[in-house]
Formats: sequence, structure tokens, C-alpha cells
Amino acid sequence: MTPTPHGGPPDATAATAALNTSPDTPNAPLREPFSRRTLLRWSAAGGAGVALGPLAACAGPTGAPGPGTLTLGLNRSLVSLDNKLNQFDAAVTVQRAVRQALTRIGPAMKPQLVLADRFEMTEPTAWTVRLREGACYSDGSPVTVEDVATALRLYGKVNGSFLLGLFPEMPTVEKTGARTFLLHTRKPVPVLDRLMANIHVTPAAANRPEELQSGLGSGPYRVLKANSGAGEYTLGRNPKYWGTPARIETVRVRFVPEESSRVVALRSGELDVVDTLTPDSAEQLTGLPGVRVEETSGVRMCQLFYNFRKPAGHPLADPRVRQALTYAIDGRALVDDVLSGLAEAARGVVPLALDGAVPTGSYTYDPGKARALLKSLGATDLRMKIIWESGEFAADTSVMEAVVDMLKSVGVRASLQQFQPGGNILTWRQGRAGDWDVIGNGYGSPTGLALTMLQGMYGGTEAKERTRDAFMGYVLPHVERQLTTASTQVDDAERARQLAAVQKTIWETWPSMWAFAPKTLLARRTRVRDLSLLPINSYDLSAVRLEG
Repeated sequence: MTPTPHGGPPDATAATAALNTSPDTPNAPLREPFSRRTLLRWSAAGGAGVALGPLAACAGPTGAPGPGTLTLGLNRSLVSLDNKLNQFDAAVTVQRAVRQALTRIGPAMKPQLVLADRFEMTEPTAWTVRLREGACYSDGSPVTVEDVATALRLYGKVNGSFLLGLFPEMPTVEKTGARTFLLHTRKPVPVLDRLMANIHVTPAAANRPEELQSGLGSGPYRVLKANSGAGEYTLGRNPKYWGTPARIETVRVRFVPEESSRVVALRSGELDVVDTLTPDSAEQLTGLPGVRVEETSGVRMCQLFYNFRKPAGHPLADPRVRQALTYAIDGRALVDDVLSGLAEAARGVVPLALDGAVPTGSYTYDPGKARALLKSLGATDLRMKIIWESGEFAADTSVMEAVVDMLKSVGVRASLQQFQPGGNILTWRQGRAGDWDVIGNGYGSPTGLALTMLQGMYGGTEAKERTRDAFMGYVLPHVERQLTTASTQVDDAERARQLAAVQKTIWETWPSMWAFAPKTLLARRTRVRDLSLLPINSYDLSAVRLEG
């Protein structure tokens, strides 16, 4: 039926050779130099050098990395090396270096075998899996079938999990041998091999229904030091790794929330790699000696998503009001002037780069129409609260401030509430804290499929909402029924047809005031080689090497 590609243990060198599009490689395209608009913006601030100079003293990390140490600067705090509540893509790079899954999403967004050496759908509701011989944790103990069963059970017990929403249902494990088992589902889940790439396996006795701060993993690195409160970790090469050894001895992970500080630290050599850059910072770094900017098309949807927990009678409970507000947003100005052209306004309910995504419409800027529609619907004195977490997407604050001005021009008074990383925005998302109207949110697809993102955002049910696992309260039974039918369809062509239809249905519910798909941007020192950035904003850390 559907076998996942087989192969031996992941080979960092071979994988890197296939993917290496680094600007260090001959004939690789370099990014364009500064645009005139960006130069003028920096000149107005007093010049790039003047603007950045005073920030050097407050750069997050201090002390240049050693010759055998790679230092990563993340824009959001890595609160754990487990991913049961994972909310951002860049964390995957570090988490999967310590903990692994049965499969992973690799080049061309295709599933690859990791802890399993066989993963095949042998019946519509059953997959035959075999653990790789010799796969073990950093203490030398073997990865077992019981570990996989426990991981699945505990992931299913975590409320508010981003990953849990991707699964139509959690599979159960039937052990059939020392290294073999069946994964059972009540209905067909034809993309289970991709979904299982997100279930990190931990020794059963050490696992908990929560994100783990420490513990054993089977990955190429092990944890030497951890300060989850500060988002700082030191990883060392795992001497008992069962696969191809990591090419770097030590990796330091630092949380540096201010982008200006990350830029200064990269320029000075205190950081080797920084993620999630704004277009302005990417342009600023382009062409600097010793620095390269990596860019790839993204599979993340950034959106101004409505709160679907509004009671009947509230203006935002009416899809016509939600649609009217979309006309107030000048998406072209946001893309061109705020995001410097390094994003694409959404033309569907998921990014079109995903397998199975289809265009369903476009956001149109027409403030006169917005005012007229709001008046005809009796929504002329709207007040809105927009919330978001810092670092949710590049240039988030600038986008939000521009949106407030656009809404003001059509008579809508909007206020902003910004949450810091590590704060309590999760309880707000779940409707357990204060009220809000629109959330600035980013949602990735760790599988590369439209289906799993659709399932996670729009497949809410009343049962999921009782545990606050429905995405922003989006529970529309007719949408969920269509999605369920499509997600259980084993025939690829028929599944694609049904997915196209449900995407059009979702668009007509107007779930977002505006949305865009940003490109994935990352900057690195030129001593960092063989870093192959995937569209899921992640890369194989064990394949990276250092020169000099």
C-alpha cells in the first residue's frame, strides 16, 4: 500500500550533499543588495552603523564560540527539549537533535525513516512498524516498543497541544515482537507516517504527560547543561549514538529576544546562526564579510485569526462582519512596506506551497466597501482587542501597529496586547483567560501537507473544545465532517478532490482578517557549513560542520 522510503541510519554527509544550496557553493544565487526603501528607512534612523552601535553592549550572548562549538541564537525561548506543546518551528532543529521519532520530514518534504526501519500501511487502518536494530538512548539502553506506546499515550493527554490537533485520532500500539508492532486507527489515516515524525520517543519510565525539561534521548546530541527558564542549553555529541555521529562537538543554544541584539551578536561572531529574521535585518546582513543569509519558501501561515468563541449575536460571530473587516486591510502595503516583499499574501486557507493546497480566493483592500458593509450590518461602533506573542512572526509589532491604523480608517477602534515569550498567551488562546477578538498567530506544517494543517486549524469538534484543543474555538460541524471524510480517504486522487472542496468551504467562513505566508530567513557565519534549511524552518543539526 504505502511504504515509507526505506534506508539505513540517517547519513548527515549524503543528506547534506543532496541539499547544499549554500551561497558558499559555486553558482548559488546571492540575495539582492539593500533596496532603496530600506536604505532610506535606516538613514532616517541615523544610519545602520549608528543605529546598531549602542546595542553591542546589550547583545544577548557574550564571548565568541570556540573552534568546536556552534552557538545558535533563537528569537523565542526554548522552554523544553520535548515538543508536546511545541508552538514554533525553529525549536524542532534542537529538539530533534536530542529526541527522535520513528520518522522525520526530510528533503522535498518527504518522510524518511529514523528510529523505524520499516513503516508501511498494510491495511487501511493498520501500519506495520519495525524499530531499527541497535537504536538506543544516550545511556546505551535500547529504544523499545513500550517507549513508543507510552509516548503516544502521553502526547494524547496534553491539553492545548499544537501537535495533537494535527492527528484525526491518536493511534494505538499492538506489540507483535521484540522490535515490531502495529499502529491501529479506527478510521484510515493515510498520512500517519508523516504525523508520527512529530512524536518524540523517550524511555517509558521517564516520560510524563508534559513537556520534559531533561531526560534521555536517542539523538546525535545529549544535554550537558539546561536552564529552561532562560532558554539556554549546552548539547554535547552523543558518544553512544546509534547512527552517523554529529560533526560538531558542542552546541550552545541561547535565547536572544531582541532582533537587533541577535544581529549585532552575529556580526561580531558571538552567535553562529540566528533564525526568524525580519526582511530589514536580512537585507542589512546581506553582503557583510563572514555572514550569509539563507532563504527558502515557507510552509507557515501567519494570520490575524478571529476568536470563534464569541457568543451568538456578537458582531464577530457573523461571517459577513468578518468578511467586511478584511476589506480594511491593505495587504499589499503590509507585504511591500513592512515585510519588504519577503512574504506572499494568502490566496487560500493554508500556504499554497503545501502538498494538497489550492487557491480559494484573495484578500481585497477596499476601505469604502468595509465601511459600507459594516454600516449595513449594524456594526458601526466596533471595538476590537488584538493579541499576539512577541516573535510569532517577523516584524510582528510593525504589522500589528499598521493594522490598527487601517482599522481606524474604517471606524473600528482596536487596541493591542503583546505577550512576551514564555508568558501565558496559551491560556488566552484556549479561552481560559481574558477576552480578545483577533490573534496574530503563526501556524506551521511539520508534515509538508495541507491536510495536517487543515486538520489542526479547522478540524475542531465539541469534544476538542471541551478540553480547549479546538484552534481558537473554530468548531463548525459541516467543515469538520468534510475534513474527516477527506482525511480518511485512502485514494490519493479522491482525497485531493475532497480537500480542495473543503478548503473552499473554509474560506467562505472568513476565519482570518488577513493572512500571509512568509519566506523562511536564517543568517549564519560563513564558518558554518552544510546547513540545509528546509521549508519547515528546520535543518539537520548533526549534518552541520564548522570551518575555522
